[in-house]
Amino acid sequence: LPPSARAPPGGATVPAEAAGPARAEGAEGLFVVLGAGLAAASHPLLYVKLLVQVGHEPLPPTIGRNVLGRKVLYLPGFFTYARHIVEVDGKRGLFRGLTPRLISSTLATITRGTVKKAFPLEDMEHVSNKDDVKTSLRKVVKETSHEMMMQCVSRVVSHPLHVISMRCMVQFVGREVKYSGVFSAIGRILKEEGLLGFFV
Repeated sequence: LPPSARAPPGGATVPAEAAGPARAEGAEGLFVVLGAGLAAASHPLLYVKLLVQVGHEPLPPTIGRNVLGRKVLYLPGFFTYARHIVEVDGKRGLFRGLTPRLISSTLATITRGTVKKAFPLEDMEHVSNKDDVKTSLRKVVKETSHEMMMQCVSRVVSHPLHVISMRCMVQFVGREVKYSGVFSAIGRILKEEGLLGFFV
């Protein structure tokens, strides 16, 4: 379309320079929202997985048969475990530790975007068949190093909230209420373990 047809009502035009950053910020906001939605939807699964990993077995194993027809004991599956959490804590109990996890996820996404803007990777070309082995390897090493740097920085920034989220969830085992909120948990960890407590 010609520029006149693309102009918004009133005749004002948006400069191309302004459109680029606005589009990038919109994409970053979309990633934050999508990441938060995915984290919230998958949280019960992560919660049950964590309790299984720490060895919490509140329900007795059930007797079943394996492929060969022999009697074996089966530990409860996800739905049985989730049902037990709902019986103890109600439906909201499935989302214990979600708030710090959402903050951690948001911080990680924003940090990645900020680092990407601050240290843009030049020559983001894909490896083609025309490139010789040295050039291809150099590109792969450069892109991988850049990705690793973004991942490391985002993990360091978001890890304290990840620690709080894990501790909130594991409290289910001993029915503790030590870590009840994000701010109180931050204060408690600082008081008891210092700054290094956020990076255990």
